[in-house]
Amino acid sequence: MDSTGEQRSEAQDKRPIGVCFLEYIKGSRLSFRTYQTIVLVLTFLAYASYHATRKTTSIVQSVLDPETTKLGFSHWSRFYFLSTVEGTEPKPRLKDGWSPFNTLVGTAMLGQIDVAFLSVYSLGMYFAGHLGDRFDLRILLTIGMVGTGIFTSLFGAGYWLNIHSFYYFLAVQMLAGLFQSTGWPSVMAVVGNWFGKKKRGLIMGIWNAHTSIGNISGSLIASALLKYGWGYSFAVPGLSIALIGLMVFLFLPVCPEKIGIESEEDSMLKSPKKNGITEPLLVGRSDEKEKAVGFFEAWRIPGVAPFALCLFFSKLVAYTFLYWLPFYISHTAIDGSYLSDSTAGTLSTLFDVGGVVGGILAGHISDRLDARALTAAGFMYCAIPALFFYRIYGSISLYWNIALMFVTGMFVNGPYALITTAVSADLGTHSSLNGNSRALATVTAIIDGTGSVGAAIGPLLTGYISAKSWSAVFTMLMSAALVAGLLLTKLVVAEVSAKMESARLRANRQQRSPVPELLV
Repeated sequence: MDSTGEQRSEAQDKRPIGVCFLEYIKGSRLSFRTYQTIVLVLTFLAYASYHATRKTTSIVQSVLDPETTKLGFSHWSRFYFLSTVEGTEPKPRLKDGWSPFNTLVGTAMLGQIDVAFLSVYSLGMYFAGHLGDRFDLRILLTIGMVGTGIFTSLFGAGYWLNIHSFYYFLAVQMLAGLFQSTGWPSVMAVVGNWFGKKKRGLIMGIWNAHTSIGNISGSLIASALLKYGWGYSFAVPGLSIALIGLMVFLFLPVCPEKIGIESEEDSMLKSPKKNGITEPLLVGRSDEKEKAVGFFEAWRIPGVAPFALCLFFSKLVAYTFLYWLPFYISHTAIDGSYLSDSTAGTLSTLFDVGGVVGGILAGHISDRLDARALTAAGFMYCAIPALFFYRIYGSISLYWNIALMFVTGMFVNGPYALITTAVSADLGTHSSLNGNSRALATVTAIIDGTGSVGAAIGPLLTGYISAKSWSAVFTMLMSAALVAGLLLTKLVVAEVSAKMESARLRANRQQRSPVPELLV
């Protein structure tokens, strides 16, 4: 057997069991498009299930600590920050709920659990990306999903096991955050392996809707199961993500090379046939084993640091809205009246809807312009007046509030979605890597891990600043959006300069082209 046949046989051995079964039923190999569809569906379900398990805690908090006014879908309770400002005196008796969260410091405990979860998640992201470029992404993603399911269910097991230790719930959530950190670097690397740069922004903008779908579905499932006991609100999402993790293990193809199929971009790298033999343009590339890119080496890839820092401030704004928007709506008079906490929580989901539209729009525009930095910076600059108008005119009427909230969500979440998807995939396959594809997970982890630090800091700062003034909160958010845009200035200038140079060269070629003579 020749070397090509040996490589193909070895690649086929690495196909997931489920893929082998599908090909056995079909009687032939699956097409490249079919593999792409499988990848999109499985990674969409995988990360939607990650977000569904994250939303459970915010829903169950109203049962664990019922006397504290909740923030709808938010993780952050107003009592944790505003009790001294509002003059709220805690009652000396225990409240109904679940000990230790129904005690006088119960709400603070819930806040500490959330901060611990986000902190471990952001730190774990860096290590997960490092592992993702060195081990099988299918195995890593499966371990992360099953581990997340186990520890999410263990949090709910406290209901049946009658556990009332704060440190038990804290440790379980921290471990859940650690396993959750494997999700984003893994799914992004897999999708990046299967989809080239052409239309990558639009495809990933649509695919990124999994975040909002997971948030909404997690909220609905957890709310529906509360009547049976809050433990079920954790156990069912935990079981669901574990089952989806099993599907990932059985069916997810990590990359075309591992299953012996040629990608569309690889076929374009080959030269025309010569003497009946198709010769690759890059001789020896397939024989050279790729070496995974190191953590600090990945930071030096052009564009990684600016986009990572930009995402820090972008997610600071986005997650502040995610956690605090229901509270802000319920405590702001809209057309002279106040909405209930539940209504405010439901209304705040329109911010996510705007984010879905913004992600798709940002991806499409960046594809058409072939300018990721220019698109991301433009959206961040547009977010500044959107935030200003929402603060000033959002209280005029419910319709104004909905419209301005939708627009704000579009401009705030648009660059967030673009950077975490298409930009991360682009940088993970940057030309400076000389064709080395083993940097996707590391680059994704660096960018989103840095952004997750901002996601933890933004809501925390808002808790203290909002006790003094909401106008100060919006000033902080507008400043963060401005800094996020400015961090991309060098890249924006480079993209604009490249566009201008390209236009100049095209104009010169047109001027130099000879005019054909008319034959009489």
